[in-house]
Amino acid sequence: MPHIPTDSSDSGRSPLARRSVLGAMAATAAAPALLGLSAPASAAPGVRPRALPGGGDLGPNVIVFDPSTSGIQAKLDEVFRLQESAQFGTGRYALLFKPGTYSGLNAQLGFYTSIAGLGLSPDDTTINGDVTVDAGWFNGNATQNFWRSAENLALSPVSGTNRWAVAQAAPFRRMHVKGGLNLSPTGYGWASGGYIADSRIEGSVGPYSQQQWYTRDSSVGGWVNAVWNMVFSGVQGAPAQSFPNPPYTTLDTTPVSREKPFLYLSGSKYRVFLPERRTNARGTTWGSGTPRGSSLLLTQFYVAKPGVAAATLNAALTQGLHLLLTPGIYHLDQPIQVNRANTVVLGLGYATLIPDNGVTALKTADVDGVRLAGFLIDAGPVNSSTLLEVGPTGASANHSANPTTVQDVFIRIGGAGAGKATTSMVINSRHTIIDHTWVWRADHGTGVGWETNRADYGIRVNGDDVLATGLFVEHFNKYDVQWYGQRGRTIFFQNEKAYDAPNQAAIQNGGVKGYAAYKVADSVTTHEGWGLGSYCYYNVDPTIVQHNGFAAPNTPGVKFHDLLVVSLGGQGQYEHVINETGAPTSGTSTVPSTVVSYP
Repeated sequence: MPHIPTDSSDSGRSPLARRSVLGAMAATAAAPALLGLSAPASAAPGVRPRALPGGGDLGPNVIVFDPSTSGIQAKLDEVFRLQESAQFGTGRYALLFKPGTYSGLNAQLGFYTSIAGLGLSPDDTTINGDVTVDAGWFNGNATQNFWRSAENLALSPVSGTNRWAVAQAAPFRRMHVKGGLNLSPTGYGWASGGYIADSRIEGSVGPYSQQQWYTRDSSVGGWVNAVWNMVFSGVQGAPAQSFPNPPYTTLDTTPVSREKPFLYLSGSKYRVFLPERRTNARGTTWGSGTPRGSSLLLTQFYVAKPGVAAATLNAALTQGLHLLLTPGIYHLDQPIQVNRANTVVLGLGYATLIPDNGVTALKTADVDGVRLAGFLIDAGPVNSSTLLEVGPTGASANHSANPTTVQDVFIRIGGAGAGKATTSMVINSRHTIIDHTWVWRADHGTGVGWETNRADYGIRVNGDDVLATGLFVEHFNKYDVQWYGQRGRTIFFQNEKAYDAPNQAAIQNGGVKGYAAYKVADSVTTHEGWGLGSYCYYNVDPTIVQHNGFAAPNTPGVKFHDLLVVSLGGQGQYEHVINETGAPTSGTSTVPSTVVSYP
């Protein structure tokens, strides 16, 4: 029987005022700077501050379509023209479709653009048409098609196959494709992605030139090919385990998963759905009826607009509200502090947090069930010791029944401007699930250089029992991933070492040549990973030698399956895959060196 979601709304608050799409396109890419909300004035001594309201208008960069809306294609095209090549621009957009059927559309997605249905199930919102990502802006090269997403829609592609040619930070979630899915750009130019979760693709998925891909808890009608590293967990119809030839890593189930929260409409009221945690998950959450979980009315959220002060965001959290970050850029002079169990911080349209003065952008307490989802953290010009902290140092509470989830939370250091951070993401709370992240020290854009956007470490995991599903971490000056917690697990890891190391001495790690991409601490006795890859492209000094891609204690409880390292065009070399195991990469041939099982 279908499970009816629990309504945990507060009926005492006024419902969200509905807004029309008419006039929304008056907002341009520069609009976020004009949408400021001031913090409430400080209360006089002894006077209790005024309570912040929940709910509210979603702002001009959330564009809501109804099946009766005229001119939908023109509006989609206008957003695409603004965002197609705006890789480091300031525009942020969420394109939301009310339940119903839409015909003859082709929604092309550019940078910082999210498209989503507003039903409880993808099949509530059907587009007889396409949601397209291609690479015409970059001469057919899709390796920089970052920061865009599709969620909660059913598609009937015009040609029978939908094109989704993306790279990192471009999730495809809760999608029903009534046909095939092509993950490569027109002409099969280069591509470097990607991530699918909780989706059903009735036809075959063709990755073609995609170098790596992770698919979780989904259903596919077939899978055409593999290049270096294709990983599946809990996917019905996935190809059989066969790494390294072809390089398929296939797990029958995902040990623990909980899908990302999402906005939906129930009648005229907006709610946020909170999917339940699943163990040994396989297939979609929505295939046999209403998904299991609970819901919150939008009146239980502080709906934030760019320009709001961090103090106001924290006041809303202290008051007991959740946070909905509408599209735009948020400058922070203090950390957003999440102290209450089961708090939701949900971003729309790649809402972006920038710590201006060296603070941490967001911290959580060591509490149950925090859900962080759908936003980007951009390092500021003053070095931050950390950018995201899940739990304080020394966190030890058991969260196995109700973990914190970090989903589609992306971190960037440099690219949009000079930024610095010592360690980007620190996970202290036990049982945290990191479900799809791209933590990126920029290798191109503005403010890029070995010391200009200095960032020594990508992710540090201190908490025990942490699970990462879909881990993309790239270009850090030292270790990309450091894992200190016990019983950690990673399903799929993609990494490139820092391109811009000036010479061998710059990455010398004591007596070791270079810092491993993924380092498990010597104190760890139990750890496991499946489908992990590291690539080097030392284009400043191609003579650089990297000792290994992976480093871990050689003990029976620390296990790895299906590892690879690749030298891209011979720009630098690896001596081994993991520890002293695995053949070196060779010459200019871009051929992986693999290890099927370690130890």
